Amino acid sequence: MKTFITAGVLLTLSMLPTLIYAEATQNNPDGPYLGVGWGRLNLNIRSLSDVGTATNTIVKSNNGAWKGFVGWRLNPYFAVEAAYIDFGRTGDRFTATGSDGNYNVNMSGFAPYVVGSIPFGPVEVFAKAGSYFYDVKVKVDFDNLNSSLDSTHSRNDFIYGGGLGFTIADHVTLRAEYETLDIKNAKNSDAFWLSAAWRF
Repeated sequence: MKTFITAGVLLTLSMLPTLIYAEATQNNPDGPYLGVGWGRLNLNIRSLSDVGTATNTIVKSNNGAWKGFVGWRLNPYFAVEAAYIDFGRTGDRFTATGSDGNYNVNMSGFAPYVVGSIPFGPVEVFAKAGSYFYDVKVKVDFDNLNSSLDSTHSRNDFIYGGGLGFTIADHVTLRAEYETLDIKNAKNSDAFWLSAAWRF
């Protein structure tokens, strides 16, 4: 009797990876997907050196953001993704050695990612990493000088994050995610996203 029980346990354990993979494949099939997201950027600017201002204090700012993305799931655990991300126009007050004023920053660009997922049926936990290639426009208006400075340039910085996804009706995936951006002069800036994707 013990032999049969042991054999049954061993057989079940040996089949477990296959069963898990089958469940993951059923709820997370490979193939293309297309989505859109809405979020909020928390921009933690430390200096406005790009326009030559010696700033002392800058108010942290945040702004609404949106993105559109396409991707391809190679299997239930791995995908490649590309997104157009517009972090909108954000700005606030600053103090400087010469004159106080206001600043505005506009960032938008393209980000390719690799995405790793751990599916649990229709629910999955995922992590992603990529590079953000973007144009940034900075405008600084000075209170006392009756003048402004403008700077426009292109950059690429590391972007990474993770989140939780839930698939309904086999095709619609809802995602909540958090991302960190390694931006020059704005370390520890981050974004929160709510998005929806259609799996073909």
